[in-house]
Amino acid sequence: MSWTVLTPTDYFAALVAEDEGFALTEVAVSLAQDECPELDVQSVLNELDGLAMQLRQRLPADASPVHKVRLLNHAFYEDLGFGSCDEDERTPEGSFVHEALIGRHGLPVTLVLIYLELAGQLGLIADGVLFPGACLIKLRLPLGDAILEPATGRSLSRETLQERFDQARQRGLAPIGSGLGDSLRAAQPRELIAHLLRHLETVHRQNQDWTRLLAVQDRLVILLPQDWERRRDRGLTLARLGRIPAAIDDLSQYLRQRPTAPDCAGVRDRLRMLRDRDPRTPHSS
Repeated sequence: MSWTVLTPTDYFAALVAEDEGFALTEVAVSLAQDECPELDVQSVLNELDGLAMQLRQRLPADASPVHKVRLLNHAFYEDLGFGSCDEDERTPEGSFVHEALIGRHGLPVTLVLIYLELAGQLGLIADGVLFPGACLIKLRLPLGDAILEPATGRSLSRETLQERFDQARQRGLAPIGSGLGDSLRAAQPRELIAHLLRHLETVHRQNQDWTRLLAVQDRLVILLPQDWERRRDRGLTLARLGRIPAAIDDLSQYLRQRPTAPDCAGVRDRLRMLRDRDPRTPHSS
């Protein structure tokens, strides 16, 4: 009898294949497997389950949602000491759930993912919010939604959120024509994972670590198969690594899908140069 061993990329692809039943926490934990192939994803999930169980044991059977939030916030920020790390730090560790559980700090989106897992196991309805320039937590409570800062658990007033939104719009971070309400919608699990991967992409690009960058871009292409810009970006990285036929394939697909994109001329020039370096590849576009 033969056994098929899934690679980290295969495992990731299986997890994100469908939106229904998307295992957000498991997917987030699995992102570290490129850096830590020996990582036991299930043991990290078990650790989170253990934390949630400890919290449930401290709650009365009739605990209200507000009571649960107060307990969770005290445990998360005071007892466990979770907090934010520098989002501009040029290391990938802040993106990894298992590292955040060890050091009790991580990127805002990493803290959001851990918080959402614990909140869900307490019976709370919580979502991540990809606010312009920030990642926040939305709790749906009987008296209305509460928006929390993931680094501190502080509840943000509508006035504070509007001020932050206006500042983000001035910096060009908010989509044109959008309002505060649009920026407070619950993010889909796939969007949260993409946000986390894009941070890793930025780190590896800044460090000019093309091999690690390619591993992240492979995941982005799998996660967002219809986002052709992700295919273009991977093609450019493949070209840097000398993997010319694969680069040609990605860039050609991008041009077929985005024939009027603003950068098409530059991509066509790059594609022409790659084909000149690889005469085995047909010159038709």
